[in-house]
Amino acid sequence: METIADLDERVSHCRACPRLVRWREETARTKRRSYADWDYWGRPVPGFGPADARMLIVGLAPAAHGANRTGRMFTGDRSGDFLYAALHSVGLASQPTSTHQGDGLELSGVRITAPVHCAPPANKPTPAERDACRSWLSEELRLLRPTLRSVVVLGAFGWQATLPVLAAAGWTVPSPRPPFAHAAHVSLHGPTPLDLFGCYHVSQQNTFTGRLTPAMLSDVLRTAAKTAGL
Repeated sequence: METIADLDERVSHCRACPRLVRWREETARTKRRSYADWDYWGRPVPGFGPADARMLIVGLAPAAHGANRTGRMFTGDRSGDFLYAALHSVGLASQPTSTHQGDGLELSGVRITAPVHCAPPANKPTPAERDACRSWLSEELRLLRPTLRSVVVLGAFGWQATLPVLAAAGWTVPSPRPPFAHAAHVSLHGPTPLDLFGCYHVSQQNTFTGRLTPAMLSDVLRTAAKTAGL
């Protein structure tokens, strides 16, 4: 029987989308000057967190010089700094920073993933690339199903990508599908009770402008954690 670790290993070797393969590998070769001494990951980035997570956070895609460099979701860029500080503030992460694999960070009861596992040009995967990656999220949800009780989706892209996967996995998604909004909350029925939450993405476009504040993010995470029994 496949495990989360098996899935993560398979994800990290995917080459299904030629444009994303070229971009992630070119970025890893050319690097950013400030990271010239780094050996970039340059591969699809698997999910991060325990295999028995009760709560799942769904982002968008790895950042070219963040997770594409470090090999761990939301690690090594300002979006990740914002997210992990909030997770630490509500007791779901062992430390408030995430700089590299092996830095000691551990998550408690929560796992982080994305609907697209490769860094896309301009942070914009195409609908076809999103759909090509859908099977990975579907499989991840299947493996987490025995323990999963809440899902937090960061941003409209992730929301739109996650809803059909949840429906295919057996949860009843309302029709018409609920629109994305910050602090949106939808209770789903299916193989297990599942609460779905929306949250603005932790992109610099949102955090630098104050559209998403640390308090706003912490409130959503705290509510989702409580719903999940964490």
